[in-house]
Amino acid sequence: MDVSLIGLIVAVMMLFLLASGVWVAVTLMSVGLISMLLFSHAPAATIQATVIWGQSSSWALTALPLFIWMGEILYRTRLAQDMFEGLSPWLARFPGRLIHINVVSCGIFAAVSGSSAATTATIGRITVPELLKRGYHESTVIGSLAGSSTLGFLIPPSIIMIVYGVAADVSITRLFIAGVLPGAMLMILFSGYLAIWSLLNPSKTPPPEPSVPILQRIRETAKLLPIVLLMIAVIGSIYAGVATATEAAAVGVVGALAIALVTGSLTKQSFIDSVLGATKTSVMVSFILAGAAFLSTAMGFTGIPRELSAWVGSMGLSKFELLIALTLLFVVLGCFLDGISIVVLTAAVIMPITQQAGIDPVWFGIFLVVVIEMSQITPPVGINLFILQSITDRNLWEVAKAAFPFFMLLILAAVLLIVFPEIATWLPNTIRQ
Repeated sequence: MDVSLIGLIVAVMMLFLLASGVWVAVTLMSVGLISMLLFSHAPAATIQATVIWGQSSSWALTALPLFIWMGEILYRTRLAQDMFEGLSPWLARFPGRLIHINVVSCGIFAAVSGSSAATTATIGRITVPELLKRGYHESTVIGSLAGSSTLGFLIPPSIIMIVYGVAADVSITRLFIAGVLPGAMLMILFSGYLAIWSLLNPSKTPPPEPSVPILQRIRETAKLLPIVLLMIAVIGSIYAGVATATEAAAVGVVGALAIALVTGSLTKQSFIDSVLGATKTSVMVSFILAGAAFLSTAMGFTGIPRELSAWVGSMGLSKFELLIALTLLFVVLGCFLDGISIVVLTAAVIMPITQQAGIDPVWFGIFLVVVIEMSQITPPVGINLFILQSITDRNLWEVAKAAFPFFMLLILAAVLLIVFPEIATWLPNTIRQ
């Protein structure tokens, strides 16, 4: 049978199952198994068992449940409240004033949670009611949190970077290092926009907060010490080359438990809840990754990736044109799928095409994460929008409208990465040398 027709049949099967509400992992497994049974003579069941075992026993994948558990532990502490109190005396005099707390707090929490959804829920439940009570513009408060919470994908340790690293066979440590400067760039873009907006709309910005004595500022800043030390222990150990991502994740769990214990947030129930939450998420992601690995193997037997790569190569697209096409594809997929599903569904087909075009897989991982960040604030599936909807009691479209300026800033960040790829590649290349 013609490979193009096989590809069409596989795509229709996958879309039908996903549209029917079948779990993503089950869809991947089923499509892979049916494809091998119908379109190849390979022993499908044996290959499926071998691939799933090989995927599940990956050492790199060990970091996934540990980082997820670390985030679950910190989610149940008073960390967000401490960050608000520690940052507000320093940010109150900036243009935009305390609205910048959303950006900085999300950046800090992202550096220890690795989850965009956890960042939204943890920071949002503290900053949104507090900023609204102080008279800040509601749409700007909601939008800034929606945009800033996507930093949980980009600033390491990032769960989706681990998923991409495993799915695309790329060094997770290099991905973590590569995400630092783009993450800082996004924070600057978000804060810069908020500062300019506040200067152009002074009537929508509350009057300055009373000046806080320097000694009181220092005392409040001391509340940030535990989270800063945890960031240094986790991310610093990776950058210094003294720990792998998996080892750093273990350090992070111990540090998170210590913070919860010292702050009085660690109880028997909170510990059980954190373990159960981490287990549910880890099993879900691992199941999806196993399904994606098997589907990738099955696609190799059908010849679809090879045929698609040859077809794209024959089109003579420049690297820039290819990236534009992929960006549009990912944005459309983001309207219907979550970020992890997008990565595992497309990695097998997209990676050969990008490699053929000479695109650095580490750079492409960062670029992909930025584009997927857009999907987090794109209706109807953007998970951050649903979390903010529950926090603010506003309808989905009001939240999406508030997030739109930050969606545009994410597009700007993607363009900057294309024009200046060194933003993502300079740091990992420098450290490797």
